[in-house]
Amino acid sequence: MSKKTRFVFGKEGDTGLQPAIDNSSINTNSWNEFQVMLNKSVNGGSTFSRGIVSTYSLAYTTSTAYMGGVLSPNGDIHFIPFGAAVGQKISSLGVPSTYALVYTTAGGAFVGGVLASNGDIHFVPVSGKGQKISSSGVVSTYTLINTTANGYRGGVLAPNGDIHFCPYSANTGQKISAAGVVSTYSLIVTAAYAYYGAVLAPNGDIHFIPNHVAVGQKVSAAGVVSTYSLVYTNTTGGYQGGAVALNGDIHFIPASATVGQKININGVVSTYSLVNTGNNYSGGVLAPNGDIHFIPYYLTTVGQKINKDGIVSTYSLIYTATSEYHHGGVLNANGEIIMIPMSSTVGQKISTLPAIPLPLSVCISSFLNKL
Repeated sequence: MSKKTRFVFGKEGDTGLQPAIDNSSINTNSWNEFQVMLNKSVNGGSTFSRGIVSTYSLAYTTSTAYMGGVLSPNGDIHFIPFGAAVGQKISSLGVPSTYALVYTTAGGAFVGGVLASNGDIHFVPVSGKGQKISSSGVVSTYTLINTTANGYRGGVLAPNGDIHFCPYSANTGQKISAAGVVSTYSLIVTAAYAYYGAVLAPNGDIHFIPNHVAVGQKVSAAGVVSTYSLVYTNTTGGYQGGAVALNGDIHFIPASATVGQKININGVVSTYSLVNTGNNYSGGVLAPNGDIHFIPYYLTTVGQKINKDGIVSTYSLIYTATSEYHHGGVLNANGEIIMIPMSSTVGQKISTLPAIPLPLSVCISSFLNKL
């Protein structure tokens, strides 16, 4: 992507509306513009009810292959390689293909990815090396400072263009600037398997999603690390990944947690009842009608979602397994939620049939595009 390329909400040439893609700015106005586009879809008379669940072919399958995905500026969805020996993507037309990687390890290379402001997709390092794929398809690696085993899982693009890796077992935070400089910073809470995935809040804060810890932790837009109390705690893998709702709430996606948990735009933490519980979901996606879909991960045969009014419900899936089979999902500009295949032999997706599909510029926003 050239430096002149812009992705915006408004008319061509507008700036300051698309967070992190047009001018790396996130402020009240950028969130408001993001909400405007979402509300147009929600209020457009969507035919979505439970959606149409279907499957699609993959070009490459193996056990624990991919964990997380990223939507690129050209509409391709890249699967993030965990144990896979090749990269895999699915085009905006639904065609899967593979490509060569520079660095792979069967033991687990990357979990989750982040779209940078220049169009590069960074794979979030589990250990070893950093790896990215440019907007022109060139794969390259770079040196990390902290290479702790199982160090990071998932990440988010900050308002200033830095990509923050979410600390999983790492004892320091780690980020890479828009200029490609890798640096670390101090955390308040560090523990094994502490946080799993991160979400960008409307005010520019980055919230780490609690997995094996009893406190929340976030990094402000100014780079200040702080903690906050949770209502429900689970130190055996409570939540994996998160999603921002239409009203700005950040929902933690339940893995082994028995209740849902969220933090609202004012920082108030609360819980709510779930229909299906127990090692079930990893990652979440905001659909064009305002529903947040939890991505089925382990020992579950049903999908689960929470709508814009806070009502939790379940629905049938086509492909189910009793071991890890999806890990994270990505919304494309066709209104489809593509579930990322982990150990599955086929891909699975939900066509949400929005009356007004979200444009690509909204789908690649940092508010949506993450683990």
